Amino acid sequence: MPSMPQVDPDSLIAAFRTIPDPRRTASIRYPLPALLALTVAACLAGQHSVLAVAEWIALQPTPVLTRLGLLPGQTPRQSTLHRLFARLDVTAVCAILQQQVHPPPASPTNPLGIALDGKALRGQQQFHPHAPSVDLLSAMCHLTGLTLAILPVTAAATTTSASPIPPASVTTTGKVATKAQTELRAAPTLIARLDWRGRVLTGDALYCQRALCRQVLEAGGDYFLLVKGNQPALLRDLTWVFDPPPGSILALPLQDRRVAQCTAQGHGRRQEVREVVASTDLDGYLDWPGVQQVVRWERRWQAGGTEHQQVQYAITSLSVEVGTPQRLLELKRGHWGIENGRHRVKDVVLGEDASLIHAGSGAWVWAMVREVTLNLLYRDGDRCVASACRYFSQRPHDTLDLVLGPSPTRA
Repeated sequence: MPSMPQVDPDSLIAAFRTIPDPRRTASIRYPLPALLALTVAACLAGQHSVLAVAEWIALQPTPVLTRLGLLPGQTPRQSTLHRLFARLDVTAVCAILQQQVHPPPASPTNPLGIALDGKALRGQQQFHPHAPSVDLLSAMCHLTGLTLAILPVTAAATTTSASPIPPASVTTTGKVATKAQTELRAAPTLIARLDWRGRVLTGDALYCQRALCRQVLEAGGDYFLLVKGNQPALLRDLTWVFDPPPGSILALPLQDRRVAQCTAQGHGRRQEVREVVASTDLDGYLDWPGVQQVVRWERRWQAGGTEHQQVQYAITSLSVEVGTPQRLLELKRGHWGIENGRHRVKDVVLGEDASLIHAGSGAWVWAMVREVTLNLLYRDGDRCVASACRYFSQRPHDTLDLVLGPSPTRA
């Protein structure tokens, strides 16, 4: 078995050493940490398939390969990488992110937003038509844009006591579970893996569940969640408070009404106005764990010569002193970084939607590689991912420096 060179104990390749190698010791020709590090380096250089990674590794000069313990003229083939990635332990692979990235410190008076959202690996769904429509659940820090943890939905076979969702991907009728069911089934497991002290959970209306809110509160955190039709009674109460029907005898002005606004433009929209109205008028009335404020969020903009308006409602456990309207506006805006930023970059720039890797654990290994790639670039200050990949495609030594260098304890 080839020997690995000495590496920084805080580096990414050192974290890769914690992943169990499924191969027989006598048959190991290429060290597992080296292959994973080279795969991340190839992804940084714009290579998005196993074949492209194998070809990229074969083209690297001898000094690059020897830095990782590979012998000159001996590089892995596509089939070698395919077989290896398919056999890796999914749980150990996905745990790499939590070893490498931690959210920055947050004070009780300025809680840090942590966004949760599910994502489909669309390329593999054609090979598994009866699999859940959500393949991956991830948690992202609003402030840094780094992914803190990922959880394959199909691997989330156990649930916490706070979860009312049965640990199965099929319903009692034998049909494949819906997107909402599979995502909710995995959410308690991912929430339990994160430190919520001084943090606030943000999510779409799917996460507006009593059990999930209670779990976050018991972990020392807070929540700020949209309310839609999946909680009809709660939505009705918020609608009556903020937008009662005209002429209704219940159309009373809010006793507590605090407002914040911001204005922006771009993406074909002119003079986009976002407004948050927060109130404590329903305190003591709503039967919901820890709720302290109800929120109305409105967006108005012009596009194509037409006026548009969008109104949404939300609840939060943040107090009036901490969850000011301006802070709620920031949290609402920050949450969508996981959808229109992180997920979109993985699909469009790193080719996640187009990837057809589906055998064994291969899809999850590549999901981890893409998340690690973006974390490395964001940590290095590169937010234009496409430009950064073009840069690293011409500089293999710089790419390895980024992979082999120490990771900060705080992102």
